[in-house]
Amino acid sequence: MFLSILGFLMIATFMYLIMSKRLSAMIALILIPVVFALIGGFSSDLGNLMLSGVKSIAPTGVMLVFGILYFGIMIDAGLFDPVVDKTLKAVKGDPVKIVVGTAVLALLVSLDGDGSTTYMIVIAAMLPLYRRLGMNPLILTAVTMLSSGVMNIIPWGGPTARVMSALHLDASQVFTPVIPCMITAVLWVVFVAYILGKKERKRLGHSHESLSKEEEIASFRIAATLEVPEYKRPKLLWVNFTLTAALIVSLVMNILPIPVLFMIAFALAMMINYPNLEEQKERMSAHAGNALSVAGMVFAAGIFTGILTGTKMVDAMAGTLVAMIPDALGPHMPIFTAIISMPFTFFMSNDAFYFGILPLITKATAAYGIEAGDMARASLLGQPVHLLSPLVPSTYLLVGLAGVNFGDHQRFTLKWAIGTTIVMLITALVIGIIAF
Repeated sequence: MFLSILGFLMIATFMYLIMSKRLSAMIALILIPVVFALIGGFSSDLGNLMLSGVKSIAPTGVMLVFGILYFGIMIDAGLFDPVVDKTLKAVKGDPVKIVVGTAVLALLVSLDGDGSTTYMIVIAAMLPLYRRLGMNPLILTAVTMLSSGVMNIIPWGGPTARVMSALHLDASQVFTPVIPCMITAVLWVVFVAYILGKKERKRLGHSHESLSKEEEIASFRIAATLEVPEYKRPKLLWVNFTLTAALIVSLVMNILPIPVLFMIAFALAMMINYPNLEEQKERMSAHAGNALSVAGMVFAAGIFTGILTGTKMVDAMAGTLVAMIPDALGPHMPIFTAIISMPFTFFMSNDAFYFGILPLITKATAAYGIEAGDMARASLLGQPVHLLSPLVPSTYLLVGLAGVNFGDHQRFTLKWAIGTTIVMLITALVIGIIAF
């Protein structure tokens, strides 16, 4: 019980400090778990616990560093300029179309099942457009994450594979019945994008219907002031496109480990676009700050998870939460599981929830005649909220690329993420894929 209380207090303290902006996320991820580990009497093992967590997350850190550098080079070279320019002409400066377009792009790119890849592609393509028009980047991160949260349920995305493995089920029992829920969630995300776009249109003080030719010209003039012509490589557009397409295909096919793929792609991109050593140094310096901040955050998160897991706090928390479930909820456990999957996967990793808690509550609810498939499907519905967790490395990539504060992103996105889960839950109940 002591470890459980300590774990909950640690997470609550961490969330309070970063959401109230009393500490940065990176500092809090390092210091808060250290303090609580010392309180718990783990001083002798502290170094090993921290190092173990850092080692476990090292491949992710490497991937993010070189992923940021690679897409930074592609932005510098102008790979996404045609997309931005054509989009700007098509939407005519209308924030509604831009935000809805962001949602559609993120939903399509998320089909590869990798959140980090989705964030890098969508942010690289859309952030320049948001900047040109003075739009709130929090809308970009929110809509992108909501889209990724829905598509993260696909079998190759991670959570569904964990559920099938933990409960010994196949895709036809877990994923296929959830497809209608995903469809309604997709419609919800597009609707949210429309709402946010309408608010942004109002904030910017112009309407789509009244946008004049002069305003369109002004938009392009603003765009021109943000360009860095000397670093553009328009003649290498198709070479860069081919290289990026090859990278994405290799990521999907898992030809090599993802960190290695990004390292190779970065080296090739740098040699092709900036063969001069001085130019390479300049481009590296231009993106080093962003890469360092994201990598630092990820390695700091490794310390947090290393201590949380190594001290067995997460196991104690899981046991406490399961013990708190009253018998009266037994017949309604699928609904309860869908709801608690939001905070559970927020405060702990997917592995801890799906391999630790889910099998326990599934076994307990079998006495009420509830099938494992119902519990499996219900447990997936909290994934849109899960991605807001400080324990998800790709989230730091998202906020780092967009240049927004982690706590601001959480506050802005949370209600819409909860709404996504509720929409999926209502759909699941209506079509009867989880027991009522």
